[in-house]
Amino acid sequence: MLMSGRLQGKSALVTGAGSGIGRAIAIAFANEGACVQLADIDRAGALESGEIVTRNGGRSEVCQCDVSSSREAGEAITTTVANFGAIDILVNNAAWFAPRMPLAQMSDEHWDRNLAVNVTGPFLMSRAAIPVMAHNGGGSIIHVASQMARVANFGQTAYCTAKSALLMLAKGIAVDHVNDNIRCNTLSPGGVATQGMADVYGSMEAAEREWGEPKHILGRLARVEEIAAGAVFLASDESSFVTGTDLLIDGGYTAI
Repeated sequence: MLMSGRLQGKSALVTGAGSGIGRAIAIAFANEGACVQLADIDRAGALESGEIVTRNGGRSEVCQCDVSSSREAGEAITTTVANFGAIDILVNNAAWFAPRMPLAQMSDEHWDRNLAVNVTGPFLMSRAAIPVMAHNGGGSIIHVASQMARVANFGQTAYCTAKSALLMLAKGIAVDHVNDNIRCNTLSPGGVATQGMADVYGSMEAAEREWGEPKHILGRLARVEEIAAGAVFLASDESSFVTGTDLLIDGGYTAI
């Protein structure tokens, strides 16, 4: 199911590839010709994503990875290189969602896990990938942030804080490693119609009614494929003059 082949000959690692946005990005990358390493703490989910890639005619491999572990982050990079010979694209998509509550009610454990997965994870994955990318002539790193990096929402202070940190992490990597021919950007979706969203609201219909239509001026939640299209752009040579910035795909959420 090769599309235009914009990522032909590239190898990519996508964290959180076992479902939702990560799965859609992995499928889109494979459809554009990339070999894709599917990393997820949920190995079963990653295997399901791999089966979809294979049915579409793409190539992928699976590894289990907790991105908050320095050892597992390094092993994921090593595994990608062993499978495909290089790593040209890294997508830091894995995320952890703390229970919604006012900040004063949040436990140390929830705050620490939020930062460990959502901020330290992308740091660890990037730190492990950058020397390999630099050795091979460069690459593209994409952190999946959120429109919540720009706005606050009741009960989500921890998540908003973590996602906003990714915007600056991308800028710093872009500046630090421009001479290594490594670009780094963030991709910030608005609300997306995923199973996780349906679980939070009880159904997809309720999610659209309570979150999609009233919060997004386009009147709906995003489709995962729309977010994946942004990731393909940031991973490809079409974005060769784009680094240290945020691609906001939020249906107008932050416009008003």
